[in-house]
Amino acid sequence: MTATAPTSRGIAARADDLVKTYGSGDTTVHALRGVSIGFEAGQVTAIMGPSGSGKSTLMHCLAGLDTATSGTVHIGDVALDGLGDNEMTRLRRDRIGFVFQAFNLVPTLTAAENITLPLDIAGRDVDRQWYDSVVQRLGLQDRLEHRPSELSGGQQQRVACARALVGRPDIIFGDEPTGNLDSRSSGEVLSILRAAVDEFGQTVVIVTHDPHAASYADRVVFLADGRFSAELAHPTADDVFEVMRTLDLPKNDAEGN
Repeated sequence: MTATAPTSRGIAARADDLVKTYGSGDTTVHALRGVSIGFEAGQVTAIMGPSGSGKSTLMHCLAGLDTATSGTVHIGDVALDGLGDNEMTRLRRDRIGFVFQAFNLVPTLTAAENITLPLDIAGRDVDRQWYDSVVQRLGLQDRLEHRPSELSGGQQQRVACARALVGRPDIIFGDEPTGNLDSRSSGEVLSILRAAVDEFGQTVVIVTHDPHAASYADRVVFLADGRFSAELAHPTADDVFEVMRTLDLPKNDAEGN
């Protein structure tokens, strides 16, 4: 089964017949089994599935953090399998933003320095008007001189969101971006990612296990056993829970046998 890929706004990223295996012989693990899926620009898409379904592997392959065994990945019109190491580094730096569960901030740098770090490494000038807009929208004006240890978890993740946004990437990937946060901070970060699409025109793809987090998405795609299994448009948390409940059942039970 192939996921529907809307084309009205263009496809920000896509995977075609993606296969990823680890190990060999009796220890072979089939993380992805021929996944074909597209992610529309200007949307929030959530990737969900039971533990071991391949959702994080799919995102890592899409983001150029892992290499597929076979199949192709495109960011926009660029095929990742045709890139050398330096070209891949530049693409990840210039066209992709990341928000991780563990925040991944540099502890010795201030919030402001963490936000601009990717641009500083790339030798790119900071667009101060855009920077100010992002910082203001994320409510970080009074925290810019604080180091990560002086910030709450929610504030650290807001800094990570600002870092992902400030370079104006084509697409932002979030790997369980609310996994280490309490419910209030989680809601704040999800609202920020939603606003990144609605107000800033970004494209966001997140991996999550949380139906509430997925309810912020325009579209949810589900993996099971390394394959595309289902999708929902504009779902509620209850809609997502019902699909996940079915995916978590043993096969015979899910089929009603």
